[in-house]
Amino acid sequence: MKLVLTCEHGGNTIPTRYISLFENSEVILNSHRGYDLGALDVFKYLKPLSSFSNFSETSRLLIELNRSLHHNNLFSEYTKRTSKDTKQRLIDGYYLVYRNAVEQYIKKETTKGNTILHLSVHSFTPVLNGLERQTDLALLYDSSKIAEKTFCKHFKTEFEKQNSTLKVRYNYPYLGSADGFTTYLRQHFPEKYLGIELEINQKYSKNNLMPSALKRQIYDALKACL
Repeated sequence: MKLVLTCEHGGNTIPTRYISLFENSEVILNSHRGYDLGALDVFKYLKPLSSFSNFSETSRLLIELNRSLHHNNLFSEYTKRTSKDTKQRLIDGYYLVYRNAVEQYIKKETTKGNTILHLSVHSFTPVLNGLERQTDLALLYDSSKIAEKTFCKHFKTEFEKQNSTLKVRYNYPYLGSADGFTTYLRQHFPEKYLGIELEINQKYSKNNLMPSALKRQIYDALKACL
């Protein structure tokens, strides 16, 4: 099994060419809407376990790498009203560059007969629309895929050996079958591909870093599952 590790929302950088679109938007860019706080820190900690990895530090508000091209939220309110040419440049220069690199690696390895475990690292805001999210970690997967369900159960068991005080839930606060990069890849690689999204509560992130103990516990649990 080959581990593919990705982080689609690792930063809130806006390229100089597009910075005029985001005037007076520092607060939004520095919030959970601009990027996944602490996710890139976890991604970097887990990277030694991977056979291939890819991450983006460009803000999701420029273009959303974790949405399909047809999705209504591919472009944010900052970029939705730009010209057709600008949108195509964002698709070609950021979206496709990122996603094609991952897809090409998976295609190469599955053609060889290797199975891919794709772990996409994210984090979520602890409170949304006034409602507190009731978990510390979450594993998102397609419940119709037995291999994905089995992996998530194994990971949860191994993580709880490391830390039994944190709550781990499945397909919460989002569904693993919703529109996203893993969903797209499942459709293109119906065999020998497992797509899992790891979601971590941002309440643990301080200065965009997750606690060392938590990172080590995730690392050890993941290593035990490979």
